[in-house]
Amino acid sequence: MEETSDVSIRFYVYILYSLKDDKLYIGFTNNLKKRLTEHANGKVEATKNRIPLRLIHYEYFINKLDAQSRERFLKSGYGRRQFKEILKRTLEDL
Repeated sequence: MEETSDVSIRFYVYILYSLKDDKLYIGFTNNLKKRLTEHANGKVEATKNRIPLRLIHYEYFINKLDAQSRERFLKSGYGRRQFKEILKRTLEDL
């Protein structure tokens, strides 16, 4: 059987919760650990004034376009409502 994809290449869509303003941030990266460190250290313009942040969800993809499409969907009105419903217990516990 021929290998169809290189699973060492990973893309992530992630959701952060700001403990400062109780709002969410949705992002995309190919290096989740590095990106979370950048957020925590105030190096990301969109979240630097919203620290501390907590990772509440992430999804892993082997295809960049699929990951970017998922990020766009989650940022849409329907996508945002959907993940808030899926993560409602997590959000209640924060």
